[in-house]
Amino acid sequence: MDFSEDQIQRYARHILLNEIGGTGQTRLLNAKVLVVGAGGLGSPVILYLAAAGVGTIGVIDDDTVDLSNLQRQIIHTTAAVGRAKVESARDTVAAINPDINFIMHRGRIGEDNALDLIGEYDLVADGSDNFPTRFLVNDACYFTKTPLVSAAILRFDGQLYTFKPHEKDTAGNRLPCYRCLFPAAPPPGQIPSCAEAGVLGALCGTMGSLQATEVIKELLGLGDSMAGSLLIYDGLGATFRKIAVKADPGCPLCGDHPTITKLRIEGTPEEACPTP
Repeated sequence: MDFSEDQIQRYARHILLNEIGGTGQTRLLNAKVLVVGAGGLGSPVILYLAAAGVGTIGVIDDDTVDLSNLQRQIIHTTAAVGRAKVESARDTVAAINPDINFIMHRGRIGEDNALDLIGEYDLVADGSDNFPTRFLVNDACYFTKTPLVSAAILRFDGQLYTFKPHEKDTAGNRLPCYRCLFPAAPPPGQIPSCAEAGVLGALCGTMGSLQATEVIKELLGLGDSMAGSLLIYDGLGATFRKIAVKADPGCPLCGDHPTITKLRIEGTPEEACPTP
């Protein structure tokens, strides 16, 4: 790809990195990433992917900006209160990087549109805030063989995972999907929502930035993939723990005898921040 002078200046710090260079930056400009949710996690993910030059960013969200969002959803401004989040995110991205092809999907991802939508993208970054959507996105990514980078937050804690269940680790073992870790949603009321328990706004930035880093690594094939690992961040203790996770032979989706053979949504998406 021939870079314009503006692009050479904009992406100079990437191009200087031997691991990225001009070839890697070209791959980013040609990449297509779907971000599920333009909220606390989606905000930093979208901002950093746009700044990095990920050429096509699709965002699906059916919500409007509320004043209570602004404590953590940094892609939106006070002037955007009452506007659709996808429209607010589009305008912010355009101000940061006009190179980006921003695709608005205003609505909720569901069993009627998930496969077709996800099938249009190279990778999905899930920043949704409820278990039914997380399971649905995981299942759709499995059926379309699309890598999934997901994060979760609540109060002062965060989790990060990458799922590529159609691939194997260096030992030849199949990698897990989300259902290998969490086969089913917890009973209603067991895990409080952000509205009930609260969340540190800056924690969303921490986990969203880590999520964006893993997205870029996956797009470029850099470093060690998070697939097969669970990263747990304790904001109050300022500690990280990385736990190895294996594929579950009994997984209802990707196990030896799957019982989930088509896409379906389980339950009703509600305002919740799932950190099991």
